[in-house]
Amino acid sequence: MAIPWHCFPFSAAAEMTTLHDYLREQATEGILPWTRQRRAMVRFGCTCYQVEEAALGLGILPARYQRNRETVSIEDQLTLLRSRVAVIGCGGLGGYVVEELARLGVGQLVVIDPDCFEEHNLNRQLFSLPANLGQAKVAAAQKRVAALNPAVTLLPLQETFNSDNGPELLAGVQLAVDCLDSIPVRLELAEVCEALNIPLVHGAIAGWYGQVTTQFPGDRTLQTLYQGRQPVKGVEQQLGNPSFTPAVIAGLEVAEACKVLLGKGETLRRRLLSIDLRLMQLHETTLTES
Repeated sequence: MAIPWHCFPFSAAAEMTTLHDYLREQATEGILPWTRQRRAMVRFGCTCYQVEEAALGLGILPARYQRNRETVSIEDQLTLLRSRVAVIGCGGLGGYVVEELARLGVGQLVVIDPDCFEEHNLNRQLFSLPANLGQAKVAAAQKRVAALNPAVTLLPLQETFNSDNGPELLAGVQLAVDCLDSIPVRLELAEVCEALNIPLVHGAIAGWYGQVTTQFPGDRTLQTLYQGRQPVKGVEQQLGNPSFTPAVIAGLEVAEACKVLLGKGETLRRRLLSIDLRLMQLHETTLTES
């Protein structure tokens, strides 16, 4: 029985050198097409991640990222590939966040959500399909990411996040992205991130409206934002959520995540960006700990 190519080891320095030479030969004007990337994976018995890491280390850009390069440098692309990000919640916001992080090239995603798809998810949740009803949301996310970017590894955790299991679930991540719909759980996430010294990108949606902010350790931004507001669910329970609101807010969250991971640009630290899509208005509020 033939052994699948992805089971071969990839560690010897001589093999790495040969792979480097091969990638230099196969690149055209600094771009490595997908077909040649796949040939390298088979020829050297290595993973898609390993080929991309080797190529980027040589200054060669996998072709899937060529539209990134005027915004994200090759060095930045390598940083993203080596990054590990947790997405807490894989529904309306989380599905789009996972999709965009994978397409951006973030190499490791930890996706946490206890739920399975129901019919009311079909109007807005990216991974929700009639064929997926009853399926775990994190399992659908894993399947989607494997299909769209094989260099990205998604760890699906079908668990309810809380302050007890949070430190274990977020172990080793550099950044957490809040895609929850529960204020108490969101505050537990903020406290765990504070204890682990992890930045947290927060997003929330309801009807035509959404908000985004980024919390760094020591800021206590979410504690300030939600002080005195303790309902289990937010206002989205009354306003609902159409298809477009999660896509808009998720895009802003991923932009914040990219800036945090690369240490570039100006984040929404201690600032809350509120979006009213009905009136097409944006409002910024300064957040200070009380």
